[in-house]
Amino acid sequence: MSSPNTPRSSDTIALCAEVLDEVRNRVATPSYNRAGLVPSIIHIGVGAFHRSHQAVYLNRYAEVTGDLSWGIRGAGILPHDKTLQQALKEQDFLYCTLEKDGELVVPRVIGSLVDFIVELDDPEQLIESLSSATTRIVTLTITEGGYKVNLGTGQFLAHDPDIQHDISNPEKPKTVFGYLAAALKRRKNQGILPFTILSCDNLQENGRVCREALLQFCGLLDPELSRWLDNCGAFPCSMVDRITPATTNADRLELRESYGIDDAWPVVSEPFLQWIIEDTFTLGRPELEKVGVQFAADVAPYEKMKLRLLNASHSAIGYLGYLCGYRTIHEIARDPRFITLLKRYMQEEALPTLDPVQGIDLLAYCQSLIKRFQNPAIKDQTLRICKDGSAKIPRFLLPVIHERRAQRHTPQIAALVVASWWRFLIGVDEQGALIPLEDSSAELLSNAAQKGIAHFLSLAEIFGPLSEDTIFRELVKSYSTALTSKGVEATLTAVLNENLAE
Repeated sequence: MSSPNTPRSSDTIALCAEVLDEVRNRVATPSYNRAGLVPSIIHIGVGAFHRSHQAVYLNRYAEVTGDLSWGIRGAGILPHDKTLQQALKEQDFLYCTLEKDGELVVPRVIGSLVDFIVELDDPEQLIESLSSATTRIVTLTITEGGYKVNLGTGQFLAHDPDIQHDISNPEKPKTVFGYLAAALKRRKNQGILPFTILSCDNLQENGRVCREALLQFCGLLDPELSRWLDNCGAFPCSMVDRITPATTNADRLELRESYGIDDAWPVVSEPFLQWIIEDTFTLGRPELEKVGVQFAADVAPYEKMKLRLLNASHSAIGYLGYLCGYRTIHEIARDPRFITLLKRYMQEEALPTLDPVQGIDLLAYCQSLIKRFQNPAIKDQTLRICKDGSAKIPRFLLPVIHERRAQRHTPQIAALVVASWWRFLIGVDEQGALIPLEDSSAELLSNAAQKGIAHFLSLAEIFGPLSEDTIFRELVKSYSTALTSKGVEATLTAVLNENLAE
């Protein structure tokens, strides 16, 4: 499947199973027999990150151990999943990864994904697959918003229209919870233990968030099912990390021109790769520690480190960087002003809220993050980082502010980031150009931002207790005033120099 903008040359190989021997002369390919893979893992939310992270680990695992009992069956429940599914199906669900670090590029064909179910009009195939005794683990990358939880209060959104639909139509679900509950009910009736549900999304205590949301959903649907799952289920927490930008036509063209491979949907990523998992499973697990995964009794310190340093730092430079005219993250991270901003946020504001993390030098971790952000080969789009702020800011940044306020400090950089988020949500930059807004709460945020910073900060569903913190509110108001009166760049410089009032 070729993009119309990048025609295939005569010696280019269209990636699929039957040409793997020929492809092997050009890039690394799976060393195991894919025909023997058993899809005992179902992954819901097959996007770029899953294919650059969990699928890569499982590919390595099959290669290193020869154990073929942990293949992946992908699943999608959203309309846009169909496009990716059709592209990968033509390739027998093979695809390439391009790990990039500056000028160094390492290409590889990944073979751990063996199927991809997207049947929106007929959900029975996915429910039946989830119900099968061969399914032992279900992994999730459904984004923070997919958990149907108010990220400001932690409350399950039981009155969400899609949740209500699934309660009334349990055999024709729309949500992840609807699919999981339908399958789990069948397993319960058949005497099959529940599969482990492993969240891989950027939520602190993601396993516990998933557990509470699904138990509440099941309680509305079938209280006995909820009790069974509470007693027998497993929801390990995990921390995942790998910067993975969206695939572009330039990536497809590079793969054709440099390696002679036609791949409709390759994945580009940085070399860094990390996965830390709480070791609690119902039906066994692959020995992923053999390929670098770390299993821990308590994932919380690692989660908090990553969310408050990497993810919050991404947001910190994303909104301000976009308003300053930067469209890629590596450009922002190479600007000396933003290097200073990152160092101040990480060292002065985030680090004092973190617990010690076994095996991690936190200062060295901060320095490594800046280098990772600066990787010019990744070309991560600023707007990708700015999307879904209503899910990201309350989870990544606001806890830092809340804890620093409890410690009798007011974090200036974090407050500036909140003000820049508000300025971004106004929807028009300083040159009068429209700012694209992609957020599940776009209407709420945009309307609140248009009514002014005071109204915006009063959104308790976003800011929680901080919506009533006078000192925090006044600092953000002063920064928002400066952003509109002095401009973004002047405000950024003034805050970094600590002379905003001058």
